[in-house]
Amino acid sequence: MKFTSLALAATLMCAATAQANESVIRKALSEQFPGAQISSVTKTPYSGLFEVYLDGQIVYIDAKGQYVFIGDMVDLKNRTNLTQARLNKLQAVKWDTLPLNNALKTVKGKGERKLVVFSDVDCPYCRKFEEELVKVDNITVYTFLYPIEGLHPKAVQTSKQIWCAPDRNKAWNDYITGGTVPRNDGKCANPVDATIALGSKLKVSGTPTLIFANGQRVPGMVPAAQLERLLVTNAK
Repeated sequence: MKFTSLALAATLMCAATAQANESVIRKALSEQFPGAQISSVTKTPYSGLFEVYLDGQIVYIDAKGQYVFIGDMVDLKNRTNLTQARLNKLQAVKWDTLPLNNALKTVKGKGERKLVVFSDVDCPYCRKFEEELVKVDNITVYTFLYPIEGLHPKAVQTSKQIWCAPDRNKAWNDYITGGTVPRNDGKCANPVDATIALGSKLKVSGTPTLIFANGQRVPGMVPAAQLERLLVTNAK
């Protein structure tokens, strides 16, 4: 009984210390980075460091909030990128919350495997990814038209024209493969602005960004062989 009481007291003391450190860390970061969104502060087993999920990225900081480390934490023994693993978990997306009606839907074969892609119509890597998708079967792809206007000034208007075309999927394919712009003004009811807001909320910073059925996201263009492995690994 006495041992249990001591163990409980020690646990409560550790919890109180962690909370105190979190307050110090939040205060320090808020002063240095006013307006930054601090989503979480978590104690790590790495030399007394705390993990901070800050504006969609992970940084590490000491308990006093004096020193910040920006970079990947790697487990040398297992050769595992611990930072990326944590980031994958923190940035996972609940599939059921995605407004799939706002995406172009393409079914290949039985369409049993599911994939969401945030894609910019003028992104060269998105076009390369579309070439890889041609090699993949038994998949349903939901493509969210996600123009990044800062990189591609005409992408917003083109995305709206693609959505407003009589056959959206054909218009998408014609533009991605041949640069053919649909002949309309893009002024129909369309979800492009809503998709931009959604991508911003989900911290989608580049295209293509892939989201699998289990919520796991993978940024960047991946070849067909790698995509096949990811579809297996991240099935719901």
